[in-house]
Formats: sequence, C-alpha cells, structure tokens
Amino acid sequence: MEQQRQESAGGGTVSPLRSNSCNVLMIYPRFMADSFWNFSEACELVGARYPAIPLGLITVAALLPKSWNVRLVNRNTEELAEADLAWADMVMTGGMLFQQSDTLELIDMCRARGLPVVVGGPDVSSSAHRYATANFRVVGEAEDIIRDFIAAWDKGEREGIFEAVKFQVDVTKTPIPRFDLLKFEQYLYIGVQFSRGCPFTCEFCDIIELYGRSPRTKSHAQMLAELETLYKLGYRGHVDFVDDNLIGNKKAIKAFLPTLETWIKDHDYPFEFTTEASLNLADDGELLAMLKRSNFFAIFVGIESPDEETLNAMRKKQNARRSIADSVHKIYQAGMSVTAGFIVGFDTEKGSIAQPMIDLIEESNIPIAMVGLLYALPNTQLTRRLAREGRLHVDHDAAPAGKGDQCTAGVNYETKRSRLEILRDYRKILDKIYDPEAFCGRLERLAAMLDCSGRRKELPEGDIRGRVSTIKLVHDLMTRLPEGRERFWKAFTNCMSINPNSVRGIVTLMAFYLHVGPYSRYVMKQIDRQIEDIEQGRFVPPKLLPAVAPEPVAVNA
Repeated sequence: MEQQRQESAGGGTVSPLRSNSCNVLMIYPRFMADSFWNFSEACELVGARYPAIPLGLITVAALLPKSWNVRLVNRNTEELAEADLAWADMVMTGGMLFQQSDTLELIDMCRARGLPVVVGGPDVSSSAHRYATANFRVVGEAEDIIRDFIAAWDKGEREGIFEAVKFQVDVTKTPIPRFDLLKFEQYLYIGVQFSRGCPFTCEFCDIIELYGRSPRTKSHAQMLAELETLYKLGYRGHVDFVDDNLIGNKKAIKAFLPTLETWIKDHDYPFEFTTEASLNLADDGELLAMLKRSNFFAIFVGIESPDEETLNAMRKKQNARRSIADSVHKIYQAGMSVTAGFIVGFDTEKGSIAQPMIDLIEESNIPIAMVGLLYALPNTQLTRRLAREGRLHVDHDAAPAGKGDQCTAGVNYETKRSRLEILRDYRKILDKIYDPEAFCGRLERLAAMLDCSGRRKELPEGDIRGRVSTIKLVHDLMTRLPEGRERFWKAFTNCMSINPNSVRGIVTLMAFYLHVGPYSRYVMKQIDRQIEDIEQGRFVPPKLLPAVAPEPVAVNA
C-alpha cells in the first residue's frame, strides 16, 4: 500500500554541469481523482490543495545546471496554462503508476506542440515501454545519469533512453531539493527523505526492485541542511520522511535521531514529523522513545493481513509470530498514532478473510485503515510469479482509465480464490470499518492509549494547520460530515475527557474521515457493480498473458 512516496535525494556535493541556458518546465501529473490517498476534503479544511509535494521532480531540478531556468506546475494543485508551455524549451514529467494516464496525456500535449518531453519516475522505471512516445526516458535513479542526458541535450540530441545502474547512486552526493519551487500554502505537508531501500522481501512490493535491499542513507549534515533550507524559506508545520521504511537501516536512523532531536529543540520545534516504518519498530522501545523526542507524531505501517500463513507466503515475516494489535499499541504508548495498510486477495486466504481483518483493525484501534485489493505492480516478485503461472492480465501494467487506485481497479490477475468471494469480503470490510460508530469507537480507544505527554499543545507560528482553531475545525468538520454527526461530536467530547492532549491529533483523524468515509461508500458502489456483473453472468474475464519462464531477476542483497 503505497501513498505518494517518490525517489529523491538530498544535500551534498554534486556540482551542476556548465551548460547553455534552457527553460525547463517541470509538470507533476495528476493522480487519478478517485483515490483513498488524496484527502482533498481534509486539505480544504485548512486551505491546502493537496497533501504531498512532488519531491522527485524538485530533486531532479536541483541536479540541473544552474544556467537552466526551472518552473514547476503541479497539476494536482493548479492549472497548466498555454503560456507555461510556450515559455518552455523542454518539459520534464513523470511519476507513479496512478499518474500514468495524465503523464501520457502530457506527452501527447507536448509532442503536438513540438515541445521535447522527458519522462522519469517510478512507473517509467518499472514500465518504460508504456512511455515510448516521449522524447527522452530516464529509467532508474537520476543522479548518476543526469549528466549524460544534459550532455546529449547540449549536443542537440532530441531522443534517447538513459538507464541507471540499479542501486548504485550514492545519496550522500546529491543536492538539496529545490524547495524554493514550491508554493508551501498549497500542501498539507512537505516531504524529505533520509534513506532509499528496504531490507525485507515482501513479494508484492516494488520498493526493493526500484531501490534495493541495502538502505542507502544521507549524512546527518545533509538532512539538517534540508531542514534548515525549509526553515529559512519560512516553512513551519508537518514534515513527512517519505522513506518507505525509515528503520530499514536501524543503526543509521538511531545515529541520526539524536542529531535531529538537538536541531528541533534549538529551532523551537518548527516541524512535526511522520514517516513509514515496518511493524518491528514496536520491538525497540529505545527507538520509539527517540522518535517521540524528535517530534514524530504518526507512523504508517504495512500490516496487510491478519493471517499468519498469508504473511509468510507474501514474505512479510516481520509481521508474523507476533500479536499485531499489541505491537500497534506499543507505538501508541510511545506517543505516535498509526495509519496502516491492508490487502485483500492473496492466494493463501482460506475462506472469508473479512471478519478476521475487521477484528484486527478494531482490536488494534487503527482509525485510518487503508484497505485495498491486491494489485500486481509491475516488476515485482509477485508479478514475475504470476507471469510464470500464466495468471497475469494482458494490460496488468496499464493504469486503468477512470479508476482511482487498487481499491476500485480490482485485481489485475487471475485469482485462486473466487473473485466473487474476494469482492464480497472487500465490500464487507469497508462497510464495517468506516461505519461512523466503528470509526469513532476506534478514535476513543486510541485517545485512551496515546501518550501525548511532553508534546506541545500549540502549533508553531506559520503552520498551515494553525489557520483554523481546533474548535472552528471541529465546527467545520461537523458541518461537512455526510453522516454520523452526533456520534462524531460525542467522540470529540469523550476524547477531550479521556486525554485532552490527544485532541489535536484526534480531530485531524476525524478530518480524514471527510474523505475516507464517503470514498469507502463510493468504492462499495463500484464493487457492488462488479459483484452484480459476476452474479448476472455479465463479467468477461480479462485476457491473460501466456505463461512464461523468465530469467530470474535477483533482488539486491
């Protein structure tokens, strides 16, 4: 379950190439609108337009020659004007799978105007063939091959593919992202990155394919330089470490956190942090305490399934042989809330998985549970296995037009368990966990467990979230809630009584319900149509690719 986490870099010693002047228009493609991840209603409450920044693009911007002029247009927050295209000598774009449709549209738009377009990013790296109409394709991490591209451009070349050697980029030698290109007020939070890669081998995950299993980390000086840049630019508020597993290199993060703690204290706590980490974080009380002291307040965790056989089969053994609920509770007791990812549709699911998953979410007291259908991402161990078994859909690596994410796109492979049973399970889970009564109950139990001692009650001056007082935010939230207003008001007052220091965080989670509540109902309607098509015999199984026996692709050890 991936949110908008991209490859990036951060503050070091690469010197920009000398080059002729060039006007570069960086365009961040739209994510499909129907998605669990956009939280648009929560953004609106504080005047933001989108949750996350285009960190990958502004990192590439920092790698370009200083003589080049760079502009940024984020299609998720603003309109692309004809004048922007007329100004540009070159367009750079690209992103993730669920930006594919808009990226292809941008390529066509540029080619129609005779404007050279360069594409890169995770989806281009995984499915470069989908972007064959672009002038240039940058496959893999950009740092070590950007010089080759710039040299080719200066020589007058207007077509080419530049492919990086996997996992070879030294992230200690890349420059600070061009945060100055951002309009901070448009975003709910700003992203930075400490490490790339993850030591685990989850079968469905593409992170290890893109960045390897040996996490590469920036220097302490680099990370402080990034934070100092944000500070001097006037940013205050929520900063997300977009690492796909911040604790993938525990030795490195433990060495860095005391430095971060000192910096945050010396600057009077201008930022609050979030990140993603594996569930074994709960096993290290010292690390949990260090994160809290460094002002981390929330963690995204991939839980995936309540079934131990399924966890072992998907190679997510770090979640097996433990009480998942107890592990989540330990993170709460260390003062950080948990958002978690869950997946329905694994081969090893025996019978209905719905009630066990609902029970786990309830027992763990996780308000925001991002539940999706299993989706075989391009270039993963799962996809290669399904290809060998002849179970992949022909267009498995094409983002489905009109579909938002793996919630509505359904599974892109031939299932072992009945597709109808999988869809019914999925619908039941969404119906139960995003019922207002269940959601508010989890909020109340979370408030009782969350240790907020030592945290500042007030946001730093200039934090976008401080534009609206907590009371006004609650009022606006209650006005906008599509259902269950009385229950949400009761939850708010209960949390005030149970743990007053938790209220700011609890209200934020309530605000997220403005999106996940209605969106879960939207997804259920889409799933109902798919269920009806199967029951009425209208479902036509997608064509499958013939079974293949590809050469094994080694994952970086």
